[in-house]
Amino acid sequence: MPLTMVKEGEPNTIKRVGGKEETRRFLENLGFVPGGVVTVVNQIGGNMIVNVKDSRVAIGKDMANKIMV
Repeated sequence: MPLTMVKEGEPNTIKRVGGKEETRRFLENLGFVPGGVVTVVNQIGGNMIVNVKDSRVAIGKDMANKIMV
């Protein structure tokens, strides 16, 4: 399921990252790699704050829909 459907505070393992090559590379540079753990901290108006690789990252809903957990 996409990251946008995950409950806050629940750690999830990333299964795959979709989208165009450029988008995938951008997300991988932020730490969104298959096998990595991601936790949703907060959702505000469709945008999300997530913990990934000991960092907090803010991503938009369109980007979060490309991350499958």
